[in-house]
Amino acid sequence: MRQGVFERRTKETEVRVRLELDGEGRGRISTPIPFLNHMLELFAKHSGFDLDVEARGDVEVDPHHTVEDVGIALGGAIGQAIGDKGGIARFGFCILPMDEALCLVSIDLSGRPLFVMKGRLWGRAGGIGGEAVRQFLRALASEARCTIHVKVFYGDDTHHMIEAVFKALGRALRGAVAREGKGIPSTKGVL
Repeated sequence: MRQGVFERRTKETEVRVRLELDGEGRGRISTPIPFLNHMLELFAKHSGFDLDVEARGDVEVDPHHTVEDVGIALGGAIGQAIGDKGGIARFGFCILPMDEALCLVSIDLSGRPLFVMKGRLWGRAGGIGGEAVRQFLRALASEARCTIHVKVFYGDDTHHMIEAVFKALGRALRGAVAREGKGIPSTKGVL
């Protein structure tokens, strides 16, 4: 079974993530940030992964620490679950509308961590601003050792723009981890 478990403890947060790639899209999410819980439930549903997240953090200071550390832990669990990457598709992408918002997420499970985001996520939704979403995605890409490109084309509602990103992220990852062929999907023989 393709699973990963990752724990992170700092003076600011305690996070535990358990992930099963070949799941049914169940999310059991418990963080002190209800909006983040909602986004991670959407991510689980659209990725088809079973995802358990337990997190505590100093949200009275700022939700940033918790959001970023959940991204680190999710990235670590993804990295464990995909292992040596043998037999996976490697690449995945999704263009996703959410009402008036439209975004693209493209992923390469290359072993080379990189995060690029174009377009503005202005405003806040549920106490989380666009910069926190960027930090989450940057942390996930770094720990999962993958390349993630995000383009928010447009949107009027911050909630819808962020929701489009999390749903598209789930669908792009689902495509990238899909079983396809045998061996490592690289002419180098390693990712």
